[in-house]
Amino acid sequence: MPHIELTYSANLEETIEIGQLCDALRRACIESDVAPVAGIRVRAFKCDHYSIADGDTKHGYIDISIRLREGRSDDVKQSLTAGLFQTAEQFLASAFEEHSIALSMETRDIDASLSPKTGSIRRFLN
Repeated sequence: MPHIELTYSANLEETIEIGQLCDALRRACIESDVAPVAGIRVRAFKCDHYSIADGDTKHGYIDISIRLREGRSDDVKQSLTAGLFQTAEQFLASAFEEHSIALSMETRDIDASLSPKTGSIRRFLN
């Protein structure tokens, strides 16, 4: 794994291609070589109800959460976080010029003993 989850304010749907951002993060994660391709998951959730800063509806946000199975060094986690954050910043650069957007990211470990996994994706990869 990692599991990468985006939560974003609904007002950004007309401004940002969220699906393309998910794909850019997936590709960056593959390039980081931190995890096997079969374990990478990127998903996004629109938030319909939110209040930001001074309450003006022009403000938007994207919060990115990265969950990794425990055991990776701090250097590896920091490198992955920095690379994914840079990918998001670059993807959003033009939107930042035109819109009020907050971008945040957090990386957390998953306790493997409390997170069972199974699946068949590896059998279907090219």
